Formats: sequence, C-alpha cells, structure tokens
Amino acid sequence: MADTLRRLTNTSSFSVLQDKLESWHKDYHIISCDQNLNRCCELIELTAKIQGQLFTILNHTAAEGGHYAGVDTLKTRLLPWLGTCFSMARSSVSDDTSLQLIQDSAEKERKIKELSVCHESDMQAMETQLCSTRLQLESVRAELMDAQRELDDTKSKSTTTLLATEDEILQLKADLRSAHEQVDIYKRKMDDLDDYERQIRLLRDEVSYLSTEKAMLQERLVRSRSPSPLPRLSRSSSPVRSESPTRAQLTNSSRHARLVSRFSDLYAVERVKAQTLLRRYIGDLEMVQKIIFIAVVESFQTAKLAFRQFKLRVRKTLSLSHIGPESLEDAALDYIVRNLDLYDVQASVNEVINAMNVNPRISYPPEVDFFLISALIRETCRVAFAMQTLDPPLDLAFASDGELYNESKYRQSYDSEFNAPLVMYHVWPALVEGNIVILKGEAVTRRNALWSHSRTRSVSPVRSRSLSPNRSLAYRSKRSLSPERLTARHL
Repeated sequence: MADTLRRLTNTSSFSVLQDKLESWHKDYHIISCDQNLNRCCELIELTAKIQGQLFTILNHTAAEGGHYAGVDTLKTRLLPWLGTCFSMARSSVSDDTSLQLIQDSAEKERKIKELSVCHESDMQAMETQLCSTRLQLESVRAELMDAQRELDDTKSKSTTTLLATEDEILQLKADLRSAHEQVDIYKRKMDDLDDYERQIRLLRDEVSYLSTEKAMLQERLVRSRSPSPLPRLSRSSSPVRSESPTRAQLTNSSRHARLVSRFSDLYAVERVKAQTLLRRYIGDLEMVQKIIFIAVVESFQTAKLAFRQFKLRVRKTLSLSHIGPESLEDAALDYIVRNLDLYDVQASVNEVINAMNVNPRISYPPEVDFFLISALIRETCRVAFAMQTLDPPLDLAFASDGELYNESKYRQSYDSEFNAPLVMYHVWPALVEGNIVILKGEAVTRRNALWSHSRTRSVSPVRSRSLSPNRSLAYRSKRSLSPERLTARHL
C-alpha cells in the first residue's frame, strides 16, 4: 500500500490533471467542438485512472486494518457515495503501466501544446503578412482604376475638343460679327443721342431766355396800366431755370428708357394675362380686346389728371418755403420724381373701373367684374403717372374707330384684312412723344369698317362729359405752357 501511494505521489497525477484543466480553460473558446470533447474525454480517463489507484490504496488500507477496522468510515462515506450509481471500471492494466501512461500522456500534451503555440504564432505571422499584402494589392488596384479613369476622361475630352473646335470657331466668328454690328449701332445711337441732347440744351436755353423776356415785358405792361405797385411774386415763381440740373433732369434719359421698356412689357405680359382672364367669361375676342384697350386709355387719362392735381398740391406746399436756386416748377417735378410712391394708385384704379362700368361701347355678361383686370389697370396707371414726369412727357396717340390706318403708328393684327384701309378697332394704343411715335400700337383693319364710328373717341364718353368745355380748355392751356412760363396767375 505504501509503495502504491508513493508511486502515485511521484507521478504528480493531480498536478498533470490541474495543468490539463488550466490549458483546456485557456483554449476552450479557440479550439473547435471536437477538440473540446476530446480534451474532456482525456480528463475523464485521467480522473478514472487516478480514482482506480485510490481505490487500490483504499482496498489495501482496509485489508491491513482487519475485519472490523474502518467499517464505520466505509458505511458513512464510501457506501453513500457508491449509492449515487457511480461505477468505475477497473483498469485492465497494472498500476505501474497506468502511471507510465499518464506520464507519457502528459509529455505528449506538453509537446502538442508547444507545437500548437508555434503553429499559432506562425499562423498569426502569415495572416499579418497576408493582410499587408492585401492592403498593398488594394492600393495598387485603386491607383490602377484612377489611372484608367483619368485616361478615359482624357480620351473623351480630347475627342470632344476635336469635334467641337470647328463649330466653336464658326460660332465665335458669328458672335464677333454680331458684336461689331452692335457696336456700330450703339455708336450711331450715341452720336444721335449726343446731337439730341445738344439740341435740347439749346432749346432749353432759348426757352429760358424767351420766358425771362416775356416776364419782364408783362411786368412793364402791368406797371404801365396800374398806378399801384403789383404785389411782388414769390421767389419760387421765378422763370429763370437753374444752371445746375436737378435729379429729374439728370435721370430723364434713363427713366425714359425704363418707362418705354415697361410699357412694352405691359403689352407682352400684363395684357396677355388680362385677356386670358376675360376669355373665361367672354367668348367674343373682339369685345375682350376692346375692353383692354379702353382700360389702358382710361388709365392714362386718369393718371394724367391725378398727376396734374398732385403737382398743384406739391407746388402749393413748396411755394411757402421754396428758396432754392432752381425754379418752383423744377423743384415740384424733382419732388414728384423722388416720391412716386406717394401716388394714390388705388384711387385711380377705382376711377378707371367706374368709368368702364358706364362705358356704352362695352357689352359684357353681368358676372364679369372689371376688378379681374385691376392688375393691368394698376400697372398702367403707375407707368402713365411716371411718364408725366419726363421732359417732354410720353402720352398715347389719338385713336378712333374707323380712322385711316397709319402704318407708322400701328401694326395690323394677325386676323386683319391687310388690304383694308380703315381701322375696325384698336387692340393696343401707340406711345408717342409729341408727334414722334416711340412704340407702335396694334389695330384690326376691315373693309366693312363704318366711317360713322370714326367720330367715337377711344376714351370713355362719361369721362369726356365729366369735364366742362371751359375746364378742358384750361387744362389744354396749362399743358401747352412750358414749366418756365407757368406763373402764379395760371394756378
């Protein structure tokens, strides 16, 4: 028994079992399922061998104690443990052979572990090298794709450049020719503009000189007729024009061009929108065009009247404190140019709509409300009001149904009879500056146009009746006077 216990101690079976358990615990999550099962079976076999040795020692120890020695221990500890259905097959080999096998197995395990560690280190080194090789391969592949893409772009650009070079040269030559033509046109226009401005300055100087002479003659005439001295006129009514131009005079040409362009936009944009809105309710295109034409003419008349009234109020206000070097007329016009937003355009829109509601030339269904075209009327009133601030102001050409067609004032619409000499009705008025046509209007010509309609004025009859003959003559006389000649006795 002592020899068996000594051999069991010398083989360090429990140490080997502990080492195997620790090794298995470290490699449990790394190795496969079969390897885990094999290691577990090895541990079970090793445990069984150690238990076989312990049972041998137990047997010898019990035999040495006699028949009754150790009975209590066997009853209280061994038999209950065996009662848990634990069975152990006795080893078929001898004790020495079993211990030798355990030693061999431990030695093999150590060698296998060393080989496994070396193999894992080699595998890690190879995986690291493989990863670096893959990264290098990916970078080389990306560089190759970039080079291929650049090559394709260069090919496409070179092909496009070769194909478009000739077309671009031709286009550039055409653009150069058109640019030269435009430069020539602009040069001629600038020369004409310089001549016009020179003539305008000369005419203004002559008008100023004549106005001064007229004022002096009138003062002499009044003094010769009346023994009492004439009340002195305010310094604001001096007819002498200032030598330094006002803002209105400086911006006259630019405002002229802008307003002419805006009037053209009224025909191209606002007129089309208004015609589209009215065609939803009125099927007769002729009546729709007449409504729009009358609205534009009424808007100009209303805006001109509003401008005269506004100018009178401004002159009356400025006359109390005007001491500037410019004349009162120039100061009033300059104030209006600076404060166009003070114009009450909504009041003019309401007047135009009221005049159109009582116009006998317009027949329309009861569900139509002229507020549908209030946008056109509002913009036309604003443009017409601003045109009155120009020097000379812009106005609409006189138009009447049945008049003789004038090619310099109008162009014929697409549905006209082009050989007809008379105007059936007007689509859009012509814009004039004095007797010069700035923008042509549009008219419809027919052979069956009645001459009796030529006496009908294009403006609203109600508006013409609203002014007495004396008042209309007074307005004409005021319009005929230049700003320098308009003195206090005409207000």
